[in-house]
Amino acid sequence: MKYYAGIGSRETPTNILQAMTYIATVLSSVGYILRSGGASGADSAFEAGAGNAKEIYLPWKGFNGNNSVLHNVSKEALQLASTLHPAWNRCSQGAQKLHGRNCYQVLGEQLVSPVEFVVCWTPNGTRSGGTGQALRLAERENIKIYDLALMSNRASLEKYLRQLQEIHNA
Repeated sequence: MKYYAGIGSRETPTNILQAMTYIATVLSSVGYILRSGGASGADSAFEAGAGNAKEIYLPWKGFNGNNSVLHNVSKEALQLASTLHPAWNRCSQGAQKLHGRNCYQVLGEQLVSPVEFVVCWTPNGTRSGGTGQALRLAERENIKIYDLALMSNRASLEKYLRQLQEIHNA
């Protein structure tokens, strides 16, 4: 199985949300499975394009009206998240679960199967917020990150998607 994480800010601009849905459609057509987190904005845009080729990890059952069955955040995920967050002790229990959920987006349900790459949008490419937490984990795991806020990342991802489509259609 081939996995990627599709994540990002709830404030992702509309044109980028549309691009995310298209990216998810292309990736599902060439056999990739989305991992995301059910939040409004970027997560929902990726999920809309992924069809059934998705694993949606929620911090708790029914988060944001999502019916995914992947909603139990383990002690292991919380422990891992705590090693990546600069102010873990100041996070509420809900925030900790959100950060724990982010670990699954990058490493899968058992926290042992990393995605091949991450596609995201962060304000000005700053890798901030909850998305930044997932990106710190991806960086630690040497996973390629395509932040659509950065024009160079957009161009690189477009080239990669074209290559995937050519290979798939050959």
